[in-house]
Amino acid sequence: MQIIKTAILSFGLSGKVFHAPFIHLHPGFELKAIWERTKSESTEVYPYVHIARSMEELLDDKSIELIVVNTPTGTHFDYAKKALEANKHVVVEKAFTTTVDEAVELDRLATEKNRLLSVFQNRRWDSDFQTVQKVISDGLLGPVHEAEFHFDRYKEELSPKLHKETAAPGAGLLYDLGPHLIDQAVCLFGMPDAVFADIRTLRRNSQVDDYIDLLLYYPSIRVRLKSSLLVKEPLPSFTVHGLYGSFIKSRADIQEGALLAGGKPDQPNWGVEPESEMGLLNTKIHGMEERRTIPTIAGNYSHYYARLYDALTGKGENPVSAKDGIRVMQILEAARTSSRERKAITVKDKL
Repeated sequence: MQIIKTAILSFGLSGKVFHAPFIHLHPGFELKAIWERTKSESTEVYPYVHIARSMEELLDDKSIELIVVNTPTGTHFDYAKKALEANKHVVVEKAFTTTVDEAVELDRLATEKNRLLSVFQNRRWDSDFQTVQKVISDGLLGPVHEAEFHFDRYKEELSPKLHKETAAPGAGLLYDLGPHLIDQAVCLFGMPDAVFADIRTLRRNSQVDDYIDLLLYYPSIRVRLKSSLLVKEPLPSFTVHGLYGSFIKSRADIQEGALLAGGKPDQPNWGVEPESEMGLLNTKIHGMEERRTIPTIAGNYSHYYARLYDALTGKGENPVSAKDGIRVMQILEAARTSSRERKAITVKDKL
């Protein structure tokens, strides 16, 4: 079996929870190195891993084939570019970059270097989204005409992580949770024609946006995406209406919570939601009215790395391509302009 030696650029929440456990368990990857600037926390969990004290150390290691850029968003472009220039394959956390031009430049460079460049949109493999996607693809609602997605949290206090609360490119809720919502909408409905957005700052003393409300314009579908850090009692996270019926689903994927509690992706019943969180379907099928709950598909972020391995070894497609990332960036950039100018902005597809 071909082994892909891999390095991670940070061992904060993203590295500990969303990357290292899945790389460690996949037999096709070897978690060879982790960049920790001053600490050595990764050795407590992965004692075999080399701790690098600089990125140059990783770039100079010819055995490392894949680098995961999971640092603050404002650094993504610079680090991903350096990794590609060193002939490494690259996975970049969301948000892909801070601008569309940066995303296009990375895609161009990856093509020039013949390297794989992928964006880590792990929420495609959330249990709730997987279930919504199947309900729509199975035609249980008929042609969809309206959808509303929420990703709400309640965090009145500011984050102790300065990069999250400092007004700088890539900071704020639009670039944090916005990419998840936008990527899921594009997966289901494709690119919108235009975007109207209301982006605000609600928390006391906050310097970054913490409320977003995006309306995506399609020829025959109305899609609304909302996220806020001041929602104590959230609404349903997925509400989809079609010609024949409606589907309502909570955002109840358990993977992040399980990983934070020390759970491992190879445990039995990984990603299985409680039955109490099953979505409600109310529709008409073959002329018969049906109102029932829909069993939730188990979520599993392992699927991202399984598909990434297939792509790296020539057996499959990139699970989330750079062009997918560019599309999300185009919508993010249009949303910022829309909120600033208080008008709908046409999405200019540069692909």
